[in-house]
Amino acid sequence: MQNLEFEASWDKSLAGKDRKEIEEIFHKTCNTESQKVSLTPIWQAVNHKSELLITVLVHNFTEKELTFQNKRLAYMEKEKICAIHTFTLQTLIIKPKVSMPWTFIFPAESLKNHATFQNGHLVIVNI
Repeated sequence: MQNLEFEASWDKSLAGKDRKEIEEIFHKTCNTESQKVSLTPIWQAVNHKSELLITVLVHNFTEKELTFQNKRLAYMEKEKICAIHTFTLQTLIIKPKVSMPWTFIFPAESLKNHATFQNGHLVIVNI
């Protein structure tokens, strides 16, 4: 059975309204084991540094820990890459059968096309 967990800093600082929204998304998407790993969109934004912030619910449906060591991710809209970047995140380790929210920050130089934040999604790019 899939469990929802929050990284410690998220658990302390997440607003009640946002936690509820994430829990609702989890309950709607936690039983779709069509993939071994799924990245369900939550929020998208651009910060003051023109970095693209993509928050997803990372579902690890596998029996192995999921890490983000040299993982190439792309933010896509209408099958067009808006941003692509290789992430190495020491703090993001998702246990087997666990879902966890996370924000991936794409540096401004990783943007390839203008993002409209309409029907966007994050994908792991196989190299």
